[in-house]
Amino acid sequence: MISDTLDELKSSIGKAHDSLKRELSRIRTGRANANILDGVRVDYYGQPTPLKQVASISIPEPRMIVLKPFERQQIGAVEKAIAAANLGVNPSNDGEIIRIPLPPLTEERRKELVKVARAKGEDARVAIRSARHDTKDMLDAFQKDGDVGEDEADRGRKEMEEIVKAGNSRVDEIVSAKETDIMEV
Repeated sequence: MISDTLDELKSSIGKAHDSLKRELSRIRTGRANANILDGVRVDYYGQPTPLKQVASISIPEPRMIVLKPFERQQIGAVEKAIAAANLGVNPSNDGEIIRIPLPPLTEERRKELVKVARAKGEDARVAIRSARHDTKDMLDAFQKDGDVGEDEADRGRKEMEEIVKAGNSRVDEIVSAKETDIMEV
């Protein structure tokens, strides 16, 4: 029972880490990265559709993203969706492909992005604390109901704290790596 509960906690922490990595991949660094376009939805025949499903994305040089819509008539809709996404970029098209030049980040903008990354890290920590709280409640319930003894429940709580501590330190590592990436000129 206790081990199942702790496995569930590990799973929840793993999901928090995965979510954090996904969110951080959308934050722009000094190099071109197709992940910044993940949240863009294109109006494809009346349906909001992920950009990856209506255009191929390539990165021919470090500061340029190139999109080639699968259907030529969708080029205007793709360009409009990118402009509406507030990514801080100016797409331009030549009738066949869309080029998105990425201007170099200023020092001020880099610091803002670091703050955003730290906020995403804090969101992950909140998710971990929530999972810890749920696990603690379950362990307390097991002890109260007499399913486990006091010693077993205490061992479970100690192991839970170690798992949470490791999870939080992993969040710090992930955010720190992203900060280094953002501040790299």
